[in-house]
Amino acid sequence: MKILDTTIRDGSYAVDFNFSCSDVRTISSKLEEMGIELIEIGHGMGLHASSPENGVCAHTDEEYLQAAGETLTKSKFGMFCIPGIARLEDLETAADYGASFVRVGINADRVPLTEPYIREADNLGLTVMTNYMKSYILTPEIFAENVLLSEKYGADCVYVVDSAGSMFPDEIKKYYDAVREVSEIQLGFHGHNNLGLAVSNSAYCAHLGFDFIDCSLQGLGRSSGNASTEMLMAILEKKGYESDIDLVELFSAGYDLLRPITDKALTDPFDYVCGYAGFHTSFLKYIRKCADEYKVNPYRLIIEYAKQDQTNMDYKKLCRIAMRMKKISLARSSDTMLCSNCAT
Repeated sequence: MKILDTTIRDGSYAVDFNFSCSDVRTISSKLEEMGIELIEIGHGMGLHASSPENGVCAHTDEEYLQAAGETLTKSKFGMFCIPGIARLEDLETAADYGASFVRVGINADRVPLTEPYIREADNLGLTVMTNYMKSYILTPEIFAENVLLSEKYGADCVYVVDSAGSMFPDEIKKYYDAVREVSEIQLGFHGHNNLGLAVSNSAYCAHLGFDFIDCSLQGLGRSSGNASTEMLMAILEKKGYESDIDLVELFSAGYDLLRPITDKALTDPFDYVCGYAGFHTSFLKYIRKCADEYKVNPYRLIIEYAKQDQTNMDYKKLCRIAMRMKKISLARSSDTMLCSNCAT
């Protein structure tokens, strides 16, 4: 299962489409540094969508594509595409600027309209994902029949999309099972959080075996937002899913990156860490004091302390843990300097 981060695409709705190219560079660079492999950028409605009717972006598609292409070296980036808004030539533009994938979004009952876009994207060498927007308007059986159409057109993946944030896990399973009865095509899930189910639904999709799951930093997205990358990755790690993503880096990244950009309420990273570690927030004053005294990361201090005691706060024990963390950190820094000197 892979995470597809849509902070700089779906999240554009939450910032009135005002992500700057500098924002794209900064956020995508951090996502890559943390190990996110797939990053979606651009206007919330995709290629050629910037307009007074759909919302005017701060920059053109080409400028966003160039910003991502000049920044990313390992992670792949792509854009959204809605037939009737995007033109076929826009797919060529995305490919020319280095995009690796395109997601063709269509209302679930209008799948045949995607055929020329999927075929063109496939011819351009792009990975093609088809997002069945408002998936719930079709029965699982008809949804599965349409998946066969997308597969015939050349799509590499089809997404179940909970556009209204109204679906429950048992409903999602019916769509998954119906597709798996007729096809082995890759499946993805894109959830919205209107009923507070985006994260739990996404975690359930990982359990079912979905190949791709969308999320965004701090859950930033249209309406009530998407699944929070921070929450989802914390849950998956606690459930035993292996990942190269540094959770401590992730917990603070979205807050630090998005606070200057959006006026949406953001979750304090301490809340993520406490949830992950099983650490009561009433002890945070001791964490802050000790972390400041020993100059250690307070989030990592919480995690280390909670491994030993989730019930009480023993400040002497906390300080011993902080001292040990500092010694380890200093030893690693010393080793790094030695290796650097050897290299020169």
